[in-house]
Amino acid sequence: QVQLEESGGGLVQPGDSLRLSCAASGRTTTTYIMGWFRQAPGKEREFVATLTWGGNRLAYGDSVKGRFTISTDNAKDMAYLQMNNLKPEDTAIYYCAAAGIKRGPYRSHSEFDYWGQGTQVTVSS
Repeated sequence: QVQLEESGGGLVQPGDSLRLSCAASGRTTTTYIMGWFRQAPGKEREFVATLTWGGNRLAYGDSVKGRFTISTDNAKDMAYLQMNNLKPEDTAIYYCAAAGIKRGPYRSHSEFDYWGQGTQVTVSS
């Protein structure tokens, strides 16, 4: 089993930046890729970004491309999501996720095996 815990959410104004962190623990060596998803009220869970622990597979959702950056720290079993130029439409609960090796493309929440509890990000003036 793998446990994931997010932190770093909060209330910010449009144009601000925020960095989310995800601490992984347990059998992290069984995981291949880390991801971030988000879910706004009344909407489906949306793909945000993914990155393999090896750094060789990187992807972003169209709505965050150019503004968000995903990174990992293998030594600390941490994943991060740097969010710049935040917009009100970025308001959502952000979830960290992890998956083992599969066919991919790792853009659907159904492909991920482990999930954190989520952290709220609210962008409002």
